[in-house]
Amino acid sequence: MDGVRVERVERIFRGRRRREADVVALHGMDLRAAPGEIVAVVGASGCGKSTLLELICGLQEPDAGAVAADPAVLMPQRDLLLPWASALDNAALALRARGVAKAAARARARPWFERFGLAGFERARPAALSGGMRQRVAFVRTLLAGKPVLALDEPFAALDALTRHEMQGWLGRALQEVPRTVVLVTHDVEEAVVLGDRVIVMSPRPGRAVAELDVDLPRPRQRTDPAVVVLRERALEALGAPA
Repeated sequence: MDGVRVERVERIFRGRRRREADVVALHGMDLRAAPGEIVAVVGASGCGKSTLLELICGLQEPDAGAVAADPAVLMPQRDLLLPWASALDNAALALRARGVAKAAARARARPWFERFGLAGFERARPAALSGGMRQRVAFVRTLLAGKPVLALDEPFAALDALTRHEMQGWLGRALQEVPRTVVLVTHDVEEAVVLGDRVIVMSPRPGRAVAELDVDLPRPRQRTDPAVVVLRERALEALGAPA
């Protein structure tokens, strides 16, 4: 496996009307993620982070440069659970999309519920689940897609602060248990340092990498750890630096 490689990528959204200006979302964007590595990407809103993930997943094509990645699956910010389906059937959708029969898909999804603290909620509808539990179901669905690369687009942005901190710890443990190559987009610099092996800081639009920080710290990481605080401040300084 090669992980993910993004080299000098440019992505332009062309104006649809005569007087509508083109939007350059990414310009000269570089990123690499080795197999099994967690790379966290931070940047201001509108800097092209989500576009970057869609390029990695093959949902868009670059206008210039190159994107090479092992097969990737996108976990969007919203959980997109079907409100009429049970939690188990929502998780099993990834298998159903691959042609697995319903009963077999349920049987394969069920052990993940025990593994990720969802046991007993297999029959629950999404409306009966907390925000954190819904995101766990969405993460199980993402894993069951069977792709070696996970593209996570601000998966906890919609959660309250306490639940978000809890889910960050949970995700860190889950990725240690089932390692994948991960590109995690987040607006939360602290989240990036706590979860990532490296942190890539992007400039405002047009987005490009302006800083790269190695996070050579043991896991689990505490937000109050002085080393975490130092890296967080370095990332914040890079975010505030001129493009």
